[in-house]
Amino acid sequence: MYAWSSGTFEQIALSLPTVSRARDLLASTISSLEFRQYVKQWDPAAEEYEEIYVPNESWMENPDPRVPRQFILANTVTDLWIYGRCFWAVTSRNATDGRPMSFEWLPAANIQTPSQQGPQFFGMPDDIQFNGIPLDPNEIICFLAPTTGLLYTGRRAVSIATHLDQYADRAATIETVPGYLQQTSAGETMSGEELGDLAAQWAQARREGNVIGALNNYVEFKEFKSDPLEVNAAQRQYQALDLSRLCSVPAYLVSAPTPGASMTYQNATQARQDLWLFGAQMYAEAITSRLSMNDVLSRGRFICFDTDDLLAVADMSQVPVEPQVPDLQEMPS
Repeated sequence: MYAWSSGTFEQIALSLPTVSRARDLLASTISSLEFRQYVKQWDPAAEEYEEIYVPNESWMENPDPRVPRQFILANTVTDLWIYGRCFWAVTSRNATDGRPMSFEWLPAANIQTPSQQGPQFFGMPDDIQFNGIPLDPNEIICFLAPTTGLLYTGRRAVSIATHLDQYADRAATIETVPGYLQQTSAGETMSGEELGDLAAQWAQARREGNVIGALNNYVEFKEFKSDPLEVNAAQRQYQALDLSRLCSVPAYLVSAPTPGASMTYQNATQARQDLWLFGAQMYAEAITSRLSMNDVLSRGRFICFDTDDLLAVADMSQVPVEPQVPDLQEMPS
């Protein structure tokens, strides 16, 4: 029985709609696929290896009998995507050959490997701890992602998007349009302290939801010539496109492009192939290649995902729609 929690960065990143949507697409795509086991046989006529499918091992239907199959696979993809690696603990073995028969997913946020701190991992760790408790490396299956995890590559992009969202959250509580207070020439010049107090009282009234203000003939309220909320909206849209690049998901699948460049009827049938080729495939290969190693399967046997239904529709040669990126230099400051 393991105690675990998600990492702080993971919670912050997944609070962003673009990042959360990208994770959901990748995790749901891979976790919905079935395992298939095969052996290779050389075909002299075709001069290539032929894959011959054989019956699956019992654990391939459900690696962890205590949870649904989609749960362990979806969390495996999430850890590979965010942390660059994932860990399964072997919970039972075959009495005949000692091969694993069941597993348990261990959250990467709780795993420490003192000999490999990251972000670049150099192979399977031989010193593994879970919340500071040493684990037997021979009972741990470590998956390594082909890319550096979002935890290490996405901090700046996630920080920018978070600050833009926080500004939008604050602006949503403002009842009146953005602007500033200006003293007229009719009255006595106010000191800096008096101007500060006036601005603070006006801001406090707006924060409390007062939509009616009162000013004398010595002070007037002026709106900003350019609406900061419009600039913020454009910046958030641009950052959503940047996050889609970071998350390895086509931009139109997370609604990152500007209006007019989103997914349409003409390219909807291509969406699944785009998601698989440009995002999900590399994580799926990381999972199946690790589970095909000799400490899991018998020598000469391999495992893959059944993608026949996923890739059955549309022509893979079609070109996906490229998003239109707004030019921030042309936006009002």
